[in-house]
Amino acid sequence: MELSILINRFNIKGRLVALQPFGNGNINDTYLAIYRNTFTETQVILQKVNKKVFPRPTDIMDNMHEITRHCHEKLEADAIAGRDDRVWQMPRIIKTKEGADFTIDDNGDVWRVITRIMSAHAFDLAQGPEHALECGAALGHFHYLISDMDPALIADPLPGFHITSGYLKAYDKTLRTKNAKSLIGASMEAKRLVKYIEERRDLALCLEKAEKRGELKKRMFHGDPKVNNIMIDDVTGKGTAMIDLDTVSPGLIHMDFGDALRSICNPVGEEETNLAKVVFDEDLAMAFCKGYIKEAGAFLTDADREYLFDSIRLLPFELGLRFFQDYLAGNVYFKTSRPEQNLNRARVQFRLCESIEARERSIRNVLKKL
Repeated sequence: MELSILINRFNIKGRLVALQPFGNGNINDTYLAIYRNTFTETQVILQKVNKKVFPRPTDIMDNMHEITRHCHEKLEADAIAGRDDRVWQMPRIIKTKEGADFTIDDNGDVWRVITRIMSAHAFDLAQGPEHALECGAALGHFHYLISDMDPALIADPLPGFHITSGYLKAYDKTLRTKNAKSLIGASMEAKRLVKYIEERRDLALCLEKAEKRGELKKRMFHGDPKVNNIMIDDVTGKGTAMIDLDTVSPGLIHMDFGDALRSICNPVGEEETNLAKVVFDEDLAMAFCKGYIKEAGAFLTDADREYLFDSIRLLPFELGLRFFQDYLAGNVYFKTSRPEQNLNRARVQFRLCESIEARERSIRNVLKKL
């Protein structure tokens, strides 16, 4: 089906003047549609929900309906009360002409249209402490918006995601395979990573154990708080929105907090081969934390704050574990262009974890003061 015919199912005013691929996302097929009439221009995003990643795409849309409804109501109430120092934004679902949140094409694929966040854009890398601060503020405000949602209302879009104990079980199972034993036996570096994981196995479960003890509360988290999902206002330079809401899940907000810092504070990225260049940027981290606490501090408990450092250390360990497990399994999950790529990715994440551990006292001291 032609996209112009498909998008015509949605209730969008004006004449369609452009429909073109948009963004560099890796999951959903995404297009920018521009509509104009005599007085105004409207830009919207047309997306096909990837059912290979999300096997139940209608659940994704039910989630988005509930999340955006809840957040829009809260945003409007806060704006009326004058609580914010800026205009916070969030995408809105455009209804079909029949009043539905999505349409289904002849192949059974789910398509949706959402509003575009205007006069704002995202970066692929942290631009400096001020940008990191605004990234922290945007994530903290998003967590505040969803902090009082009932997790039971949201279908888990990716069961097992950010459950470190599950990744450890998969790793242990892979270790027993012939392929893994062969790779470990032939590589001193692989042997080192096996030892590294064993030394931190108990630390890897600290958040799950805290939740079981009742110290941490399951709320909602974004699931993919990388820097290019954080929109920055082109005029004010302030954070204005979190986008890409498909991975919003019931769980611990600490997973977002640690994952955002993992990506923002490693300026050389995941593919660096010179481990000497992999250093946790403490200036970016402290700026991010300052922005985050300013927006999320109202709902964070003392226990939430106590485990913030543990999340910073955990998330690079978790991703490194996943990379290494995939390497031992034959590179079946993460895309690679060379056989040793996932091994090197694991080395980078574990080196980042070591850099964080070396700064533990300093990071904990700053977190206590915020």
